[in-house]
Amino acid sequence: MPTRTSRTAWNGGLEDGSGQVELSSSGVGTYTVSFPTRSADDANGATSPEELIAAAHSSCYAMQLSAFVAEAGGTPQSLEVTADVSLGPDSADGGFKLTGIKLKVVGEVDGLDEAGFQQAAEKAKSGCPVSKALTGVEITLDASLEG
Repeated sequence: MPTRTSRTAWNGGLEDGSGQVELSSSGVGTYTVSFPTRSADDANGATSPEELIAAAHSSCYAMQLSAFVAEAGGTPQSLEVTADVSLGPDSADGGFKLTGIKLKVVGEVDGLDEAGFQQAAEKAKSGCPVSKALTGVEITLDASLEG
């Protein structure tokens, strides 16, 4: 299996610095990061490690769920997945930590009832590689079929 690479060039300190995150393997873009935008409610055009983790998690989960739906005898027509990754204070060690991830999926699936879809969705929550990498963070799931 391949290895993927990103690179960050950072200038300055935590509060006054900023950086550029480059998605090196794909070459699809370079994005601004800074702590003030990371910790603000409005991202103001910059990304953050949490948003990048959310993107990785939602896409990985969608792929894994499509595999488990097929394994259960269903045919996925569409899966709409969102991942909300929260950052908060780390009272144990100081600084900050990821405080939770909320996955939400709405699926259009042929050949599975709600119970079958829920089983596949839960299996994907623990089975996708990004979920496995994030075992130190509480991951919740809200899964439903369209219609």
